[in-house]
Amino acid sequence: MKFLSKSPKETQKAAGVLAKKITRKTLQKRTALVLGLEGELGAGKTTFVKGFAKGLGLKNKISSPTFVLIKSYNLKLTTYNNLFHIDAYRLKDHEDLIRLGIKEIFSNPKNLILIEWSDRVRKILPKNYLRIHIDHIDENERKIVIENDK
Repeated sequence: MKFLSKSPKETQKAAGVLAKKITRKTLQKRTALVLGLEGELGAGKTTFVKGFAKGLGLKNKISSPTFVLIKSYNLKLTTYNNLFHIDAYRLKDHEDLIRLGIKEIFSNPKNLILIEWSDRVRKILPKNYLRIHIDHIDENERKIVIENDK
């Protein structure tokens, strides 16, 4: 799926629609659902996460976990109990995430995980994670591509 966003507000709205679509489906799965966000600095990855969280019904103020690396939020959904927001920008490689217990987080099918800078830790991402790539077109416009990565 590809679309153009003309503003941060449109990016958040599109992310919210995706969140609602994902959580409406009852999936028979054995692991967490992982969404990997890619794009250059300032592309709108955190903006996307904010809209996604809002679409899940979260009222929390969402900010990038650049310095704490992982933030978690409780969800009141039947399909998912926890939202994990991870920022891999400061990580050396995927081994840093392993030391933080990511395999345990991935193993719980009630977890929904958004990873900014996921291309830096691609080696440990589960098969069929949802890849979201955001490109700058101009100051406000973004091209967003969402696809299953295999």
